[in-house]
Amino acid sequence: MTTTSHPFYLDCDTGIDDALALAYLLASPRADVRGIGTVSGNVSAAVGARNTLDLLQLAGHAHVPVALGAHDPQAGAFHGGAPWVHGDNGIGGVELAAAAAELVPGTAAEMLVRLAHEHPGTLRVLAIGPLTNIAEALRLEPELPRLVEEITIMGGAAFAPGNITPVAEANIANDPEAAAEVLAADWNVTLVPLDVTMSNVLEECHRQELLDAGHPVPQALGEMLGYYFRFYESQFGRACSAMHDPLAAALAVGGVKAAVAPVVHVDVDTTHGPGRGQTVCDLRGRYMGYPEQPGARCRVVLELDGDFAPHLVETLRSSSESTTAALTSAAALA
Repeated sequence: MTTTSHPFYLDCDTGIDDALALAYLLASPRADVRGIGTVSGNVSAAVGARNTLDLLQLAGHAHVPVALGAHDPQAGAFHGGAPWVHGDNGIGGVELAAAAAELVPGTAAEMLVRLAHEHPGTLRVLAIGPLTNIAEALRLEPELPRLVEEITIMGGAAFAPGNITPVAEANIANDPEAAAEVLAADWNVTLVPLDVTMSNVLEECHRQELLDAGHPVPQALGEMLGYYFRFYESQFGRACSAMHDPLAAALAVGGVKAAVAPVVHVDVDTTHGPGRGQTVCDLRGRYMGYPEQPGARCRVVLELDGDFAPHLVETLRSSSESTTAALTSAAALA
């Protein structure tokens, strides 16, 4: 059976779970990554860009173009990142070889608009950081929702508590104005909130599988996860971690399916009170099986159909094994 590959634009703030998501996209036969833009969130946009370039080189995909995106959110200034979660360099203190590739000219928003015109109706967008670049692209090209097939966003919380305030998730809270603009646009949105990412956990046994893979990409990811696990030990009481960004990547490419994902209206609180950054999901139809809401375009993933961690590890390991075999074969022929 032939697997359909879709052109993808990835927008990220490359910390540890972003690195997992990027590796998953590169490993998936369903994704053809045509461009990556970075934004400030876990780290600054510039540090995220460097991490992305280095990871691409490590994975043998140095040809994928990377553009620098917004440093500051629409309102206020970049807060400095989350080194207690992702480490000072964003990838758990793991040192990667510096990539030879440089950033491409232009902004991340300009790259997204260009790719949307090059792949009208087929480009898929995966946004796993604050939505500043996506909102800027919407202002550059008001027809962007018509040109993009769908956008998957890791962010928000429906029933679950927030992770940066009692009600707000970090990606949305880091730029609520941008998130409100993006979620109000007339396009097909899949929102992957904390409800599903915090209930799908990567355990120490999975991390050991990556470390034992015998390939530099999963090994580096396993090393990064050591730092991530130490943070999440305070959340779960054991060495493990949530899988925010790679889960969004898997849903975006169809590697996993949602079991509960109602299409509802979603607003973002942009006030400056205690609710700032909250994703207000209209889930009042819960007790009637989530009947259709006229005009709603946002699919909110609440539960998965299956266990994600084994799929993630298998995908990362199988891709690495294939890459190693191909490189060995090429060397023998040379």
